[in-house]
Amino acid sequence: MLEIDQSGFLKGGRFIPSPNFDERPPEGPVTLLVIHNISLPPREYGGEGVIEFFTNRLDPKAHEYYRMIADLKVSTHFFIRRDGEIIQFVSCNLRAWHAGVSNWKNRERCNDFSIGIELEGSDFDAYSDVQYVKLAELTQALTRAYLLEDVVGHQLIAPDRKTDPGPFFEWERYRALI
Repeated sequence: MLEIDQSGFLKGGRFIPSPNFDERPPEGPVTLLVIHNISLPPREYGGEGVIEFFTNRLDPKAHEYYRMIADLKVSTHFFIRRDGEIIQFVSCNLRAWHAGVSNWKNRERCNDFSIGIELEGSDFDAYSDVQYVKLAELTQALTRAYLLEDVVGHQLIAPDRKTDPGPFFEWERYRALI
């Protein structure tokens, strides 16, 4: 069973520190879980691009797409690869930079009160079976550690600019597992 410790880390998990985080504001607990998708290069899986992106080591010369995003400073709390590996980049007790301009239930700046999980994928491909299993296990661990009230896709908190986790994400399947 997965477990989040008091310092906000997945016990026994792989941690790769991202420099892209800061302290959460003092008002209110973490109540929101946001599910995203990412693949770098787009629709290519298994490489180091996502890790390099979240750790500010993305080489803009390595791929044409990287030139557009190499200077962005973003992060997430967790990244679930297609093989089920979970990588943590930021403690859940800190604010990762995953949601951007966002709003949920009339609250702006969702990074302030949310945890972000990136699935290795895209809006154009189905997710793997093990990704659903690991996402459900991680969600259960986070629910035990935090007062989560809602689980949403990025598209719900930033509908004018985001579409992830996309049309291939099976919400009913995910909910049945949790």
